[in-house]
Amino acid sequence: MAQPRSITLTINGTPRQLSVDSRTTLLDALREHAGLTGSKKGCDQGQCGACTVHVDGQRVLSCLTLAAQAEGREVKTIEGLAQNGTLHAVQAAFLEHDAFQCGYCTPGQIMSAVACIDEGHARSDDEIREFMSGNLCRCGAYTNIVKAVKEAAARLNTEAYDAGI
Repeated sequence: MAQPRSITLTINGTPRQLSVDSRTTLLDALREHAGLTGSKKGCDQGQCGACTVHVDGQRVLSCLTLAAQAEGREVKTIEGLAQNGTLHAVQAAFLEHDAFQCGYCTPGQIMSAVACIDEGHARSDDEIREFMSGNLCRCGAYTNIVKAVKEAAARLNTEAYDAGI
């Protein structure tokens, strides 16, 4: 067994020092060492998207990323989206459009949806579907997910416009 190593990850804006095996995935570091269980372990092979988080603003599959690869970088999880008790626009839109059923894939779907909007890929239903295609929903809530992403994108673009960005 490999020796544990101390790494520092900035998770949701807070530096966290974790002692992990060099083979520990970012997903396992978040869930088992940092106590953040919002990101889900689905397939553990990078095929379902349930473990999606952001590293330095880019979406990554945390089950395929070693925790050590994220050292010194900003990691954002589903737990870090809401600010001061207010849901992120994507989280609110998912609730309003009932864009989930069992909820298992929802954290990964939301993190990918945020990236979809941030990267400018929410201009059409087809573009949203293509960008979100790496996130699987066994319940089939895709129609409502697309509606939620479109609404959140419109909200966020209006907010940016109103702020003069």
